[in-house]
Amino acid sequence: MRVVLQNLTKVFPSRQKKGEVVVAVDHFNFEIPDGKLIGLLGPSGCGKSTALNLICGLETPTEGKIFFGDDDVTELPPENRGVGLVFQNYALYPHLTVRQNILFPLQNLRGSEKLSKQEMEERALQAAKLVQIEMLMERKPSELSGGQQQRVAIARALVKMPRVLLLDEPLSNLDARLRLQTREEIRRIQRETEITTVFVTHDQEEAMSISDLIVVMKAGVVNQIGKPQEVYDNPVNLFVARFLGTPSINLFDGSVKAGKLFIGGEEVLSVPGAEDGEVTVGIRPEGFILKKDGAFTCTLERVEVMGRDTSVVCTHTSSLNDNIRAIIPAEDAADASGKQARFDLKPAKVLLFNPKTEERILFSFGEKQEAKA
Repeated sequence: MRVVLQNLTKVFPSRQKKGEVVVAVDHFNFEIPDGKLIGLLGPSGCGKSTALNLICGLETPTEGKIFFGDDDVTELPPENRGVGLVFQNYALYPHLTVRQNILFPLQNLRGSEKLSKQEMEERALQAAKLVQIEMLMERKPSELSGGQQQRVAIARALVKMPRVLLLDEPLSNLDARLRLQTREEIRRIQRETEITTVFVTHDQEEAMSISDLIVVMKAGVVNQIGKPQEVYDNPVNLFVARFLGTPSINLFDGSVKAGKLFIGGEEVLSVPGAEDGEVTVGIRPEGFILKKDGAFTCTLERVEVMGRDTSVVCTHTSSLNDNIRAIIPAEDAADASGKQARFDLKPAKVLLFNPKTEERILFSFGEKQEAKA
């Protein structure tokens, strides 16, 4: 099901008589392609959950339209939109078994949609098998692990065969290993069912790992939409660059002079096409090449072994971060010794921003730099 959001806006009144209103979603325009999984991403309070509630009908837009296919559902009640919603806290009925929880949405169908008891049982079993909990049907939620409860909630949302599946931070209550496993399951289920899915999260790693497209929001405004890797490699502004990536991007005060990038007085990179002036420099952790005669010199703090990779932790007088983190292959860590660490930089992993507007500044990559990267 294709979902189209046109100029979608939600304004909440102030709780104080003379206070300012809160614009939770500000003129959101987006077309969610049929059968795709979309990651709605942003920090707490950015409006992503409000956008989800507008899509499912729990909130009424102040302005704008919502279409499911060619149908205008803006004024349609939630129960008539054909959506499945999975909450952050699972919201299972504690006194009902897994089977009864999954059956519950089907038992409330009326009119032409009403199913026979056998049809409901078959549909519930099919949904349980899809999320691999068919052996737990007679248990109650208190007898399940967090991951199992989450699967029951997903099965309950899928059993109605919704046109659109909405997931509101469904992994927040799970531990790290279970989160990884469950997000892989969500992706598998989405691909098997081909249901258009919107996945809300503040965790950029989750969103990037399973989404076909990500939507990055800040203060109710969509900052960028694109494929996860494209948004990571080519953020439109400093906010998007800082929000995506673990460890986060390393930031520096720098300047451009005659097509050369300088950080702390050192010429670190050729940036043809960039105008002269002060810039904010962003370097992704994987953008460093540890070399004894590298162009960029930092003060070495420590080396952290992470198995496959090594994190070289440094400081620099021009750094806007407390520490600089350079992720290098473990076999290159032997050069990380002494009081200094010197690096060459991969041009594709170096991003320039206007320090006032925080908008991206583009530059060209030279042939020599391309080969080095």
